[in-house]
Amino acid sequence: MEQTYLPEPGIAGRYISTSHDENGSLTGIRFQNTDGFNFAYDIVDRLAEKCPSKLAMLHISKTGQERRITFGDMKTYSDRTANYLSYLGIKKGDRVMLVLKRHYQFWFLMLALHKLGAVAVPASYLLTKKDFEYRFKAGKIRAVVATADGEVADEIDKAARYNDAIKAKVLVGGTRSGWDSFNRSLRYFSATFERPADCAGGDDPMLMYFTSGTTSYPKMATHSYKYPLGHYVTARYWHGVDPEGLHFTISDTGWGKAVWGKLYGQWLCEASIFTYDYADFYAKEILSMIQKYRITTFCAPPTVYRFLVHVDLSHYNLSSLKNVTTAGEALNPEIFRRFLAATGLPIMEGYGQTETTLVAGSLLGSTPRPGSMGRPNPQFDVHILRPDGRDCDAEEVGEICIRTSESLPYGLFLGYFQDPEKTQAVWHDGFYHTGDTAYVDKDGFLWYVGRVDDVIKSAGYRVGPFEIENEIMRLPYVLECAVTSIPDLIRGQAIKASIVLAEGTEGSDSLKKEIMKYLRNTLASYKRPKTIEFVKELPKTVSGKVRRAEIKEKDWEKKKDEK
Repeated sequence: MEQTYLPEPGIAGRYISTSHDENGSLTGIRFQNTDGFNFAYDIVDRLAEKCPSKLAMLHISKTGQERRITFGDMKTYSDRTANYLSYLGIKKGDRVMLVLKRHYQFWFLMLALHKLGAVAVPASYLLTKKDFEYRFKAGKIRAVVATADGEVADEIDKAARYNDAIKAKVLVGGTRSGWDSFNRSLRYFSATFERPADCAGGDDPMLMYFTSGTTSYPKMATHSYKYPLGHYVTARYWHGVDPEGLHFTISDTGWGKAVWGKLYGQWLCEASIFTYDYADFYAKEILSMIQKYRITTFCAPPTVYRFLVHVDLSHYNLSSLKNVTTAGEALNPEIFRRFLAATGLPIMEGYGQTETTLVAGSLLGSTPRPGSMGRPNPQFDVHILRPDGRDCDAEEVGEICIRTSESLPYGLFLGYFQDPEKTQAVWHDGFYHTGDTAYVDKDGFLWYVGRVDDVIKSAGYRVGPFEIENEIMRLPYVLECAVTSIPDLIRGQAIKASIVLAEGTEGSDSLKKEIMKYLRNTLASYKRPKTIEFVKELPKTVSGKVRRAEIKEKDWEKKKDEK
C-alpha cells in the first residue's frame, strides 16, 4: 500500500516528512531540501528568529548555579564564538577537538564550528597523554578546546609538546600559560556572524567521533551535515520529547550519546534540554534533579538504571516523567521489571552506534518487550545476516547489518577518517556491518546477543553472553556482570562470569555456590558459567561500555603464561 507522507510540525517540516499507521506509529520517513543543510544556520538561527526567548537549555553547574539559555542566546553566543575561532585561525575543514565535560560552552562551540565549516571532534575528559597523542595524530587535529577542570590541560600539554599540527589551545573556565582563555576573550568579539557564500553543508564532513573501542583501538567515524536530521526520529519518536517539556539525557559531551540526546534531534523538535554538569555521579542526586526541575523525558545508559533501581524510588516524586529510554548497551530485563514496578514507566530501549543514529528502538506507540531492542527504525533497511550474506530466519542469530546498496541512509557515517581499509572491512557488498549479533522474533522485535567477537564457542555450541548476564542480573545482590570465555582443555572455551556485587554484599565461596545452584535451575548446561569471579568493578570504555574483550584477553594471556 502506498504510504502518505506529511511534513513534520514546525521548522523540521521543511526537511522531514513522515508516514504513520492507523495507530499513529511511525512507518516511514523522507528527507528533502538537504543539499546545503547546516544545522546551526537552518535550525538554531531560525529558532532564534521564530522564538528568541524560548528556553533552549537549562544548565546546572556543579556548584548548583542555574543558567537559562534561550535560542536567541544560542545564536548570539555561537556567532561570537565563530568570530573568535576565526580570529584564532580556525577555518573550513579544520578539525577541532572539544574536551568539555558538560560545560555550557560546548554548545556555543559546536554551533560555531558548524557555522565556520570546521569539523568538531568531541572527546572525553578522562583521556590521558597516550590517548590524546593517538587522537591528535589520527585525527590530524588543528586546535583543541578543553576544560580547566582537573588534569585535562596537563595531559593535553604533554601530548601536544612535540605536535606542530596543534596551532591553538583554548581553555574554558580558567587561565593557563600557553592557552587562550575562552571566557575572557569571547566578550571582545561581534555577536553577528554572516553565513559565508561557501558555507559548509549537506554531504560535507561536520563531526568526527572516535569509536568506543570495545574490541580494538578507536577508529574515527566521520559524519556529514545531514547527520543531525538522522536524529529526528531519535528525539521525536523514541525520546518522545515535547516542545513544552524538558529533556534530560545523561552523557558527557565527549561521546556520541551527547548529540543523540542533548542537541540535534531535540532542537529539531523545538524542545528544551536539561544539562547537569556534575563532577561525580550519584543516583540520589540525579533523582533529585528530575524531581526539582520537573523533567518530562529522560535517557540514560543501562548502567545508570542499574544504580537507580538500588535506590528507594518511593522517596522521589517522579510524576513529571512521561517517557524514559536507554541505549549504549543492552538492558537486562530484570532492571526493566524493577524500574517499571517502582515507577510505572517502561524503559524504552534503543540501539545504535557511533557510526549511526537510532537503528532500532521501542518507538512511541509501541509496547516494549523486556530485553528487546525494539523494532528497526524505518529510517534504516535493517537485516540480520548469516556469514554468507543471506538473511537469517526468524529466531536465528546473525549480524545486524544496514543495506546501503539502494541509498545512503541519513544518520549513517561517511566512513572512518582517512582509513579506507577499516571502512571497507565493515562496509561491503551493499551493507554496513555493525559487528553486533541479534535475532528477530516472529513479531519483528530485535533481541541482542553480543558483539561478534563476544560470542563464546563452547563444546560445539555458540553462546551469547547477554542471555547469561540477564539471568545473573535477576539476583538482587548483583549490581553488574560480564560473561566472557576462558580456555578449557575439553571444551576449547568455557564460560566465566565476572560479577560486581551491590553495596552491603560480600563475595564468598558460599555465595558462588548459591549463584551456581540458581543458574542450574535457569540455564541449559552448556550455558552455565564454569567460573565465577567477584570484582570491584568491570573494565569500561570512556563511554561506559563494558570491555569484555579486556577481561577475555587477560584470562587467555594468563593461561599462556602458565604453560
